[in-house]
Amino acid sequence: MDIILLERVEKLGTIGDVVTVKDGYARNYLLPNKKALRANDANKAVFEANRERLEKENAEKRTDAEKAGEKVDGTEIVLIRASSNSGQLYGSVTVRDIFNGLAEKGHDVDKKSIILGHPIKTIGMFDVMVRLHPEVEVTVKANVARSDDEAELQSQGVDVLAQMFEDEQREIEEAAAANAPARDPSLEPGEIPAELFEDGAAPEADAAEEAPAAEEAPAEEAAEEKSED
Repeated sequence: MDIILLERVEKLGTIGDVVTVKDGYARNYLLPNKKALRANDANKAVFEANRERLEKENAEKRTDAEKAGEKVDGTEIVLIRASSNSGQLYGSVTVRDIFNGLAEKGHDVDKKSIILGHPIKTIGMFDVMVRLHPEVEVTVKANVARSDDEAELQSQGVDVLAQMFEDEQREIEEAAAANAPARDPSLEPGEIPAELFEDGAAPEADAAEEAPAAEEAPAEEAAEEKSED
């Protein structure tokens, strides 16, 4: 379907552009939200007659959005949530949570202007886009943490998830070291402790040396038998 844009639409064009889009996109989003008109002769004539007014109104709205954006841009909202030891949330942070967090900070934004690609499911710091006008976008920060202290660390740039992993690894290593048997200082390097053998004693060196002699016995007996013959 061919349409006339009444405002800037990302990846399509700006006000006054005639573009072709899928019918469903036009019927379900652009037309009902008054972002475009069908590009027929009658609508083209109406648009051209009102172009100057529409462009002026758009400029005024953009200016208002830019002023509001200066106050909202960079706002950090803290969201305390329960999570597993790995940082996975029991639930998720959604657009509604971001909207409520901004409202608590005194920022009046349209919920539809908050652009969150997918729900947040781990603790951490996340950039969230807020589109106040088709040509004005700002970023707010969602600080998702398990406690106020943890949120403060994240505000300071600490990667809490990485720190959690390092602490866990250190605890594992300390536990392994605490449970490891102490080495007998009387043993020579490479010497095997006697308790590792079933009978409690290491094999004696001269026992190993006697093995070849046992193998030579049949040869000696054969020599004696030959001399008797």
